[in-house]
Amino acid sequence: MNLDKAKKRIAKQLTKGFAGYPHLTLAYFGKTADCATEVVVTFVSAEGAAPQQQSFSARTDVRQDETIQSVLVKIIDRAGAATVTEVGGVALK
Repeated sequence: MNLDKAKKRIAKQLTKGFAGYPHLTLAYFGKTADCATEVVVTFVSAEGAAPQQQSFSARTDVRQDETIQSVLVKIIDRAGAATVTEVGGVALK
């Protein structure tokens, strides 16, 4: 999947708002606010359930990495996520 298509599919999921569970949250981390070198995906299957996390990292900005963005789309699809949210900005590590 190309980068633009993956980013559009993720953006579409983000605009839906809270629609119940399963719930996925995307959080970006980096050494500077301009370059996110890691993304952490948090999955919550039901209200009150323990969250599960998986992270992906790259030497360059993960938001511009076609492979990582495609994997995020596949995770969202396979998890059957009703809600997808994103933590705004890049948290500094």
